[in-house]
Formats: sequence, structure tokens, C-alpha cells
Amino acid sequence: MTWSTDPLVPPALAQRLIALRHALHRHPELAFHETRTAARLIDALPPTAHPPRRVAETGVVARIAGRDPAAPVVAIRGDVDALPIQEDTGAPFASETPGVMHACGHDVHAAWAVGAAHLLAAAPARGDVLIVLQPAEEIGGGAAAVLASGALDEVRAIFGAHVDLRFPVGRVVAEAGPLAAAADTFTVELIGRGGHAARPHEAHDPIVAAAALITGLQTIVARRLAPGEPAALTVGVVHAGTASNVIPDRARMEGTFRAVRPTTRETLERELRRTAEGIAAAHGVDVHLSVTRGTPPLINGDLATRWARDAVGRLLGPDALATLPEPNLGGEDFAFYLERMAGCFLRIGARAPGAPIVAAHTPRFLPDDAAVLVGAAVLAETARTASDALRAEEPQGAPRPA
Repeated sequence: MTWSTDPLVPPALAQRLIALRHALHRHPELAFHETRTAARLIDALPPTAHPPRRVAETGVVARIAGRDPAAPVVAIRGDVDALPIQEDTGAPFASETPGVMHACGHDVHAAWAVGAAHLLAAAPARGDVLIVLQPAEEIGGGAAAVLASGALDEVRAIFGAHVDLRFPVGRVVAEAGPLAAAADTFTVELIGRGGHAARPHEAHDPIVAAAALITGLQTIVARRLAPGEPAALTVGVVHAGTASNVIPDRARMEGTFRAVRPTTRETLERELRRTAEGIAAAHGVDVHLSVTRGTPPLINGDLATRWARDAVGRLLGPDALATLPEPNLGGEDFAFYLERMAGCFLRIGARAPGAPIVAAHTPRFLPDDAAVLVGAAVLAETARTASDALRAEEPQGAPRPA
């Protein structure tokens, strides 16, 4: 598909947004430490925006006035935090902070949210639009903190997006239903009896129990869930032992389980506990298991998704709409917003022509600059579409809820 960003964003604004993206990428900050990032974003917002409000420690909310003070309020969210990863992209604007980089595209997300603010200031939506520059998405705490602040209490619908290098710039995924999974974590400690490696019969070896448990956990998705049910259970951390000739007295592991349906989420936790307890008993060791609930599943609503699809079609043409090739089991704390209000979360193509597909959360992840312009235009137009639709649902002259 031949496609250009030229008609989407005025050239002068496009240059400022790309420069903003480069600055954010060069100076990344981790969750709830985005103080320099927040200050830079406040400075980049349009001067006509209502005075930005600091929320959730290092987050920012700004209001862009609409044409009709009585129309419902909608919101656009861009997340702003980085990851503890050493960058290896070779980009001229690569991170200057050792061990920290924007390996998930939040520099792009923040820049396109600012871009949407400028586009809405120039061509307002029917009602006011809140621009939410949210911290701490990577640890799953930012969205809940923004909601707890009360800054979004009047919002009727919210929209956001994520870069996706599986798709070229100019393609957008806007699909109703599950778009991201619940992301829960677990810790298992197996406590046995240590001993000499030459006399294993005198010990209760927690390493052998851990090996059996890791293998046993893989049967939960394969044998306890229906084929085709999106789910994953992964052990990512294993610690045990101090020397080759010592059987330790304990082993510890950490992992995550993912599901897009609440019933599946409950099944995974139940079977995790049952499997851990059974294998521990079979190996004569004790087990301590803890589960920490993370983000809920992200479920896009039918109506809000239709508004987003309409906006994408008008801006980029119907051929721009793409479909996810497989279920996405990544976590995304935008899901907390969708538990409280209508909304839609998009995936926006960010692969440059001829560039390889690189996974997020890796040292070489680098979305194309042009994705900033697509995201800004798409989110601004989606906000206008939603604002018009929500106002049309209300009796004319109806007051805005307090």
C-alpha cells in the first residue's frame, strides 16, 4: 500500500513532534520517575490547553476545549515511562541513560498524544478532550493511580494506542473484544532438606522438585484449557543452590500467567496451586505459593471501536485497517480505564519500509518516526468522532454531569 503522512499533520508541527520524540527517547525515565519527561511534555502542549494538572505523581492531564461546553468529555491517553534495558539500536537519538531505554515505544505514544492535543486545538472536537500523559504503565500502576486521582471522573470515553512493528506505518488495528490479556505473576518457594551432593538420599532435594514443577506447569495450558483458548503460563526466574556439591534446602521460582477471559484466569490460578501442591507433596518438600494480580484483560467495546474504525477509514482509507494475526497476551494497564468507561485501544503500525520486525522489550526495538504522525491524527479524529456520537445520544441542552 502506498501511503504518506503528509496530509495528516502540518509540516511545522510534524517537525516539532518528531523532535519531541527524539528528546524523550534520548532521556528515558522509569516508572514513577518521569519528572523530566513530564516537564518536557507540559512545555510541548499547545498554549491554548487549560493549565495542565499533575496527577499520579509524575503524570499530566491537560484539557483541550471543545466547541460545545455541554458536550460529553472524552480522553486520549499516552503512556510515558521507559524500561530497564540497555539500548542497542545505533539510532542518532539513542538513550543517553545507561541501562534505560524506550523499548516499548512510549516515547512515540507520548509524542502522538501531544500531537493530538495540537490537532484538536486547531480543529476542536464537539466537547472537551482530556490529554492523559500517564506514568508507570510498565509496572501496571499508572492507570489505576490516574483513576484514583479523580482527574477522569467526568470522562465518557477514552482512547489510546500502542506501536506495533508487525505492521508497516499506515496500518492500524481497531478491533472489538480482547486486545490484551490479564497479566498476573506468581512466586513459588519449595522448601526441602539440604545435604551433601554425594548422599542425595539423605536430603529432600528442592531442585528436583522445582524441575518437576516447571515441567508440570506446562501441562496446565495444554491439558486443562480448551484448544484455541488464548492463555500462557511461563516461568521466568529460577534460583537455587550455592555450590556444585551441595543440595540446597530451598528453591525459588517466579513466573506469569496470562488470559483474556476471567474464567480462564481463575482456572490458571487454581491449577497452578493444585499442581504446585501436588508435586511438592510427591517430592517430600513444602511449598509456599503467592499470586499477585496484575492488569485485567483489555476488552475493547463494540461502539467505541466502531468510532475508531470510522476515524481510521476517513483519514487513511478502509485498506488501512488491519487484523491481529494472533491473540495478544501482553498486559496493558489501559484495561483499568475500560473497566470504568467506554473506549478503544488501537495498535498502530510503526515499521519503516524494508525494516525487520523487532519485538518490543528488546534492545533493538525502534519504531519509525512517521508513526508519531499517524497516531496523532488517528487519535485526534477518533476523539472528534466519539465526541460527536456521544453528544448526539444526549438531549440537546442537557447539562454536563458534575
